[in-house]
Amino acid sequence: MRAFVQDSYGPAETLRLREVAAPVPADDHLLVRVNATSLNARDWHALRGDPYLARLLFPPFGWRAPKHAIRGSDFAGRVEAVGRSVTRFAPGDEVFGDLREGDGAFAEFACVAESAVQRKPANLTFEEAATLPLAGGTALLGVRDAAGVRAGQRVLINGASGGVGTFAVQLAKAYGAEVTAVCSGRNADLVRSLGADHVIDYTTSDFSRSGRTFDVIFDLVANRPLRAYRRALTPDGTLVLSGGGTARAGRPYLVGPMGLVIAGQTVGRLGRRRVIRLDTAPDAAVLASLRELAEEKTIVPVIDRTYRFEQIPEAMRYLMVEHARAKVVVTVTPDHQAGDNSARSPS
Repeated sequence: MRAFVQDSYGPAETLRLREVAAPVPADDHLLVRVNATSLNARDWHALRGDPYLARLLFPPFGWRAPKHAIRGSDFAGRVEAVGRSVTRFAPGDEVFGDLREGDGAFAEFACVAESAVQRKPANLTFEEAATLPLAGGTALLGVRDAAGVRAGQRVLINGASGGVGTFAVQLAKAYGAEVTAVCSGRNADLVRSLGADHVIDYTTSDFSRSGRTFDVIFDLVANRPLRAYRRALTPDGTLVLSGGGTARAGRPYLVGPMGLVIAGQTVGRLGRRRVIRLDTAPDAAVLASLRELAEEKTIVPVIDRTYRFEQIPEAMRYLMVEHARAKVVVTVTPDHQAGDNSARSPS
């Protein structure tokens, strides 16, 4: 099969298209023909190996080189084969899921644990379904579970036009909140179309100095000191932190937003305000919730650009260098080819 392989840390050009052996599913895994994958900031950080601290603590990082050579967390595709202990899926099923453990979805085939996959929403294309796992899951866990957003609350989403942010705006509005979206002016119409009641253009205004306070701040950028967030929170408000911390001048950073998280959790224990660092992992229950929300049209995926499989390095550059909004998607195997097993069988 064809796959983009990463042998060392570096820029998008580090990814090389090669012929590699197709994976073989373990007893509790599925072999999936990847129709589409979507890109996340996590893929970029894993590609560059930053922050440096992550090389010691988290897969797929290694100190000198990545532990797993194939990037790509999110996927949607068709089941090709199943391990002998798999009970919920059969060959031919259309699925979507999360490949954060092991090799990823920048390949024509991938193996995924049964616990990290669900049936594809019937009303979505493969490309649309591939936007859901990491970004949609992070938004759902942040808005519904960590913050417990409910009707009547004032919620601010910092980074509202990104992959997670576009889902978070829709979810917060669906739960009855008054939603303020922070993004650039060029994305104001987008977030309003998703339900945002107010928009703050971060290029001209600072939400932490607006004089307004919020019951919940869901921050996806981590670009302010802790005192700024506290100033914008109600006395018993909740700050949920996820992501953030881009490298300056193209250089990897040492710790990034981790210092903010540690300080926030320490201060949060001293007062009524809560500071929560959102950690996510592949979870079938979360994926099932996303499928239901998508089929009900409570959340609608927003795709900025779609690339061909051979353009993955270009797509990665666009994601992080040109400030993509919403989701960037790659069509790995067009649907008409996916049904032709003789044309592209695993090898």
